[in-house]
Amino acid sequence: MDSELSVWSLVSNAGVLVQLVMLLLAAASVVSWALIFQRSQVFRKARKAQLAFEERFWSGMDLGQLYREVNAEPTAFSGMESLFRAGFKEFSRLRQQSRDADAVMEGAQRAMRVAFSREQERLEAHLPFLATVGSTSPYVGLFGTVWGIMNSFRGLAQVQQATLATVAPGISEALIATAMGLFAAIPAVIAYNRFSTKSDALLKNYETFAEEFSSILHRRVHSANNSADKGVAQ
Repeated sequence: MDSELSVWSLVSNAGVLVQLVMLLLAAASVVSWALIFQRSQVFRKARKAQLAFEERFWSGMDLGQLYREVNAEPTAFSGMESLFRAGFKEFSRLRQQSRDADAVMEGAQRAMRVAFSREQERLEAHLPFLATVGSTSPYVGLFGTVWGIMNSFRGLAQVQQATLATVAPGISEALIATAMGLFAAIPAVIAYNRFSTKSDALLKNYETFAEEFSSILHRRVHSANNSADKGVAQ
């Protein structure tokens, strides 16, 4: 390609507004890629932590011992471990204060719901930005293209004889904005859909665990109350 029609020369010779559009799209693309790599690590670690904790939880370990181990780990306050820690902590505290099984269970479930909401916020962080970039970047690029083409045709009005060589540079400058818009949008849309699917899968697993853990605590508190009632009756 001739140096006069290189991409860099077309960008540098574009109008101020078109250059601002390109700069905005380039910044959005850079931030999107940074978030894509960061979110990839978050979901990879979350999935790995989930599998590791499930193996420990269903290994038959005493819940009190598991709680002490989880509580001693500074990086354990996320994912299923966060739900387990919040639920068991509230369950143990309320059991010491009340023998009302329903009140104990309601408090433990409420604590797990709060922990679940925090995990949902953590997993879905920055996804709206990717969705915004994916949905708006093509239109922003198209705006730059339309503006550039308008200026190109306005320039033709001052030329007595319009040729393809006269029109081509201006139109090429404008079309770069559309290309940059697509370059920013496509990865953002793919990443958003991928991360949303992973987030939904993890959150579904968290909900299932919370229900199963609630059932275990429910049996535990009622078993303890029945044993206490039998002791009083004797």
